Amino acid sequence: MILPKKAIITAAGNGTRFIPATKAQPKEMLTIIDKPIIQYCVEEAVASGAKDVIIVTKKSGHATENHFDDNFELEEMLREAGKDKYLNEIKRVSDLANFIFLRQKRSMPYGNGTPLKIASDLVSDEPFFYMYGDDLTLSKVPVCQQLVEVYKNNPDAVAILAAQKVPDSEVHKYGVVKIKEDTTNQVESFVEKPKLEDAPSNLAVFGRFLFTPKILPIIEKMGTGKDGELWLTDAVNELAQTDKVLVHEIEGKWLTTGDPLNYFKASFEFAMEREDLRDDIINYVKAKLAE
Repeated sequence: MILPKKAIITAAGNGTRFIPATKAQPKEMLTIIDKPIIQYCVEEAVASGAKDVIIVTKKSGHATENHFDDNFELEEMLREAGKDKYLNEIKRVSDLANFIFLRQKRSMPYGNGTPLKIASDLVSDEPFFYMYGDDLTLSKVPVCQQLVEVYKNNPDAVAILAAQKVPDSEVHKYGVVKIKEDTTNQVESFVEKPKLEDAPSNLAVFGRFLFTPKILPIIEKMGTGKDGELWLTDAVNELAQTDKVLVHEIEGKWLTTGDPLNYFKASFEFAMEREDLRDDIINYVKAKLAE
C-alpha cells in the first residue's frame, strides 16, 4: 500500500480580515507564539510521513519561501554569538522537508480548490495530504496521521476528510457532510456553508484531507461555482457519487485562525500547551480578572 509522502498546503489567500497585518505578508506567516501558522502545518504533515511539501502561495509569498529557506547571514551571526539553540532551530526549519513553492497567478479563479489544480501534476500518481494553511490542530496523534490510519483500514477509499462537530450556531460558517444511509462514515454529499435548516449534520469538514489521484481529473475539468470560486466541495461531491469518500471525526481539537478572535483563541490554546508559558499565563489571566 502506498501512503502519502507529499503534502499540498494552501497559502494563497488574501487575509483580508487581518489587514493591515497582512498588507505585506501572508496570513499564514502570522505567528502563534514563536512560530508562523504555516510551520505548524508543515510539522504536522512531516510527522505524518510527508517528505515533500508543496506550498501554493500568491504574489506576497516571498516571506513564506524565505522562512523555509536557508539564511546564511543569520546562521553565521548566531554561530559567532554562540547561540547554538537558535542556530539549531532555524536550521531545523529549513531541513523539515523538501520544499516546492508554486505561485497562484492573479488570473486564476479564487477558491480552496485552485491550489490543488495548480499542484496536480506533482501528485498525479500517489495519495497525498491537502491542507489549508490557516487551519491548526492540537492532538496527541497528528490529524494527518489519523487520516492515514483510516486509509490503511479502508484501502478502497479515494478520499478521507477530517471533521469535527460544531455548535448549531456555527454550522453556516463551514462545509458539513451528509453521511450515507446504513454507514457510519461514508460521505453521501458535502454542503458548503448551509443554513441551519438545510444542514444535513453539524459535522464540519476543515482543512485536512487525504486524497488519491482520483480527485485530480475532476478538479482539472471543473469550472467555478458559487461566488465565481473554484470550490473543493464541488469536486468532493462529484467524487462521492462514484467512489468511496470517508469522513473522520478527529481525536483532538481543530483551531481555525481565519479571523482575529479565532486567531487569538488558537494562540491561547497553543500557549497553554507550553510548559514554559502555561503557569505564567494562568497567573496573568487571574490577575486581570481580579482587577
